[in-house]
Formats: sequence, structure tokens, C-alpha cells
Amino acid sequence: KESDRIAVMADGLRTLGVNVEPRPDGMVVEGGRLGHGRIDSHGDHRIAMSFAVASLRAAGTIEIGDVANVATSFPGFPEVAGRAGFRVELHG
Repeated sequence: KESDRIAVMADGLRTLGVNVEPRPDGMVVEGGRLGHGRIDSHGDHRIAMSFAVASLRAAGTIEIGDVANVATSFPGFPEVAGRAGFRVELHG
């Protein structure tokens, strides 16, 4: 499961324009500005919330798909994120 999470995170970062090199136990990330794009969290609440936090530093909007599990692990996340300065819009 960890390697799948690493691959999903690496794919998401690439979507945002970041140069990453996945490894079996992690990844090498070359610094740079986060862009914008659509990320698929593959139902992993940690990935969804990580990219939500990343959106605070992104050059544009990050749309995150497959986020239903966030409601199970952190039911108040949209409200807390909004109070922290995130612009969260829920669709569907």
C-alpha cells in the first residue's frame, strides 16, 4: 500500500509541475513552484488532505477527486480548512 501511495503522490506532484523521482521507500522531490491541475486521490484521505494543504502554495487551483473518505477520517475538514484560509468547494 505504501508504494501505491508514493506513486499517487508522485503522479499528483507531476501534475502540478513538480519534478519527482519515486523510490520504493519514498521519493526525491526537486523544489519549485506548484502549478495547478486535477489530482485523483484514489480514495486516500491522506492524499486528498495533503493536496488541499498544497493548494495554499499553488500558483492556481488544485481540484482533488475521489475525496469521500475525508468525511470519514476528518468530518470537519472543509470547515477547519476554510477557517485556516483554504478556499474549499465541495462538488457532487
